[in-house]
Amino acid sequence: MKKLYQSKLLLVLLAAFMLLVTACNNEEGSTAEKEGKKDDLLSIDDFASAKKADGEIIDGGTLTYGLVSDTPFEGTLNFNFYQGTYDDEVISWFDESILDADENYMYTQDGAATFEVSEDKKTFTFTIRDNVNWHDGKPVTAEDWAFAFEVLGDPDYPGTRFAEASNVQGFEDYRSGKADSISGLKIIDDKTLQITFVEANPSLLASGIWTHPLPKHIFGDMKVADMESSPEIREHPIGFGPFKVDSIVPGESVVYKKNEDYWRGEPKLDEVILKVVNPSVVTKSLQDGDVDIAVYPTDQYKDNVKALSNVDFLGKIDLAYTYIGFKLGKWQDNKNVMDPNMKMSDVNLRKAMAHAVNNQDVGEQFYDGLRWAGTTVIPPSHPAFHDDSNPGLEYDPEQSKKILDENGYKDTNGDGLREDKNGNELVINFASMSGGDIAEPLANYYIQKWKEVGLNVKLVDGRLLEFNSFYDRLEADDKAIDIFQGAWGVGSDVDPTGLWGSAAAFNYTRWTNEESDQLLAEGISEKAFDEQYRSEVYEKWQKLMTEEIPAFPTLYRSELTAVNKRVANWDVKPGTKLFNDRSQLGVTAEKPEVAGQ
Repeated sequence: MKKLYQSKLLLVLLAAFMLLVTACNNEEGSTAEKEGKKDDLLSIDDFASAKKADGEIIDGGTLTYGLVSDTPFEGTLNFNFYQGTYDDEVISWFDESILDADENYMYTQDGAATFEVSEDKKTFTFTIRDNVNWHDGKPVTAEDWAFAFEVLGDPDYPGTRFAEASNVQGFEDYRSGKADSISGLKIIDDKTLQITFVEANPSLLASGIWTHPLPKHIFGDMKVADMESSPEIREHPIGFGPFKVDSIVPGESVVYKKNEDYWRGEPKLDEVILKVVNPSVVTKSLQDGDVDIAVYPTDQYKDNVKALSNVDFLGKIDLAYTYIGFKLGKWQDNKNVMDPNMKMSDVNLRKAMAHAVNNQDVGEQFYDGLRWAGTTVIPPSHPAFHDDSNPGLEYDPEQSKKILDENGYKDTNGDGLREDKNGNELVINFASMSGGDIAEPLANYYIQKWKEVGLNVKLVDGRLLEFNSFYDRLEADDKAIDIFQGAWGVGSDVDPTGLWGSAAAFNYTRWTNEESDQLLAEGISEKAFDEQYRSEVYEKWQKLMTEEIPAFPTLYRSELTAVNKRVANWDVKPGTKLFNDRSQLGVTAEKPEVAGQ
């Protein structure tokens, strides 16, 4: 699982920025409410997912990838340690999962390792291909893979990925110090690793296995506490992917050279340059050919598509959603602990805040239909499990006011703002990230909508928070934060435990619920290999989340990628052959096409 974050940036075009400012300052309602829906909304179905060659692919060449962000990448460049989505993008050019997945997110036999599954579905035997080598020429071994689990389970491990290994037999005993080894790991030979799990569950076949070896010949003598900050991760990381890291400007750019020894075959490109591109200049960077590929802000698309005559746009439904979360406790002793004295502990206050905002309006007016109102916290990217019969907490300001009135939140001094149940001033502190033109007006939109029902909501510190600071403060359970606007990448496996489980570090609300934990456990039980049963379990869970509302989804989202016309063999759809194999990526000309030429 990944932070997003979002996390994949809240961005918008200037016209929408001005529109939203107008809407936010309008006490009588938003533009969408007054004028009705747009009649020219876009759909993700309008876009292809792959860019094939428009001509003959040349030998070699350099391609530039734009990492669209208003903040530097953190630089923790190893799958076992990274936290943010930007580092993930950097890592994905030089390292990869040892297992491939198909378009349905199920593991296949096409990756760097193949596997067999026991009859009881608890024991997997993996065989790493003989030609899979680290960038320094050393073979990727079963011992490397087992070593990664040992690092995740070490008491000094500073990250959160241990949760994704907790189902391995003996892992929890090893992590707690009760055992000297992980009993569920058995090295058969240099290239064969057998992993036995505590429980058989359907998630094991869909990204439920930790698939990122760690080179023991590099890290084996290093203290786990020192690994994350080591030069071997920060300055010259290695993997076994199609490109090698050649040089790094911390937080700004990376130069990769092709890995001639790549196990799938020598890459077509000689070099890839990744550089951070601010969302405010991404359009110009694409027009001028400064970058060949960039995830493009959906909210800038309509105004700029004609000016970007030198690129093609690809699209997919994003495996992510944005949400408003309520702080309900703290992280203590590796678990979430609720505090009944927290300001947002009243479920009725949380429901009233959800009913007060019009997310469909936001999606239509500021994303032209490429984002749309969320209903449940299992998004439609997983249609077998998303409950489309659950309307969520729909926009209904009158219902919001009624809930507040009935539960003692009343304006007792006539200033238009409600006090708490005891008649004391009620100020709700809202944390939201910076990230392009839309970030501030979008936060103000929500603040204004809450004000319209009488709630006094203010930005934490009176400003938007930079990406890294935002997540640092959420993780630390900063008492200055009452509610926050976050985002979550659901990953290929639908299992929501990584965000909403009682022991999930990414559960920044710190909400815990016994019924929720039971349903989440049933959703990954052996019985859940039956898809219908699993769907019914998650339907109950989504209903519970709507009732308890530790958070509510704001927008489901599409993702657009701008690709220069010279680029060949780039596919944004997960699970496809080109998505899994970047060695096929190439260009049809030495230089990028430039708009207007």
